[in-house]
Amino acid sequence: MSAGGAAARPAAARIGGVFEGYASVFGREDQGRDVVMPGAFRRALARRGAAGIRMLWHHDPREPIGVWTAIEEDARGLLARGRLVLEVGRGREALALIRAGAVDGLSIGFRTVRSRTEARTGVRQLLELDLWEISLVTFPMNDAARISEAKDAALADTLRRAAQRLRG
Repeated sequence: MSAGGAAARPAAARIGGVFEGYASVFGREDQGRDVVMPGAFRRALARRGAAGIRMLWHHDPREPIGVWTAIEEDARGLLARGRLVLEVGRGREALALIRAGAVDGLSIGFRTVRSRTEARTGVRQLLELDLWEISLVTFPMNDAARISEAKDAALADTLRRAAQRLRG
């Protein structure tokens, strides 16, 4: 290991609790035979914003572990960026599990507002959802709903401050 140890560790081992990923991927059938359609979150996001969506541990309302700083629909799905609250025990545990690669799933908690079921296949298309929460989970219903990037919050803050000093 190099001096200080940090350089030899993989980047994921140095994250400071900031991460992003797709909480839902459009057009992909999940294990419950649901398919979230593009635009399904539009009204809920306009009404609640990221601050109105809770970050939970395994959908447990007694286990908030962080805050969502940005949630948006893009062409692929529901992209969420958030920050674990490391002053909370479960937040520290979640960070350790993300660092180890043991937890990387995301899952949505919602109420169905509008849907249709295909008679031939029985697959339910979710057209409008009232999004309540996004959880970190071990096994997401939608296999593509995963944390895709974890960032070192301290490094990001240092770079932001340096850029501000350079600008004036």
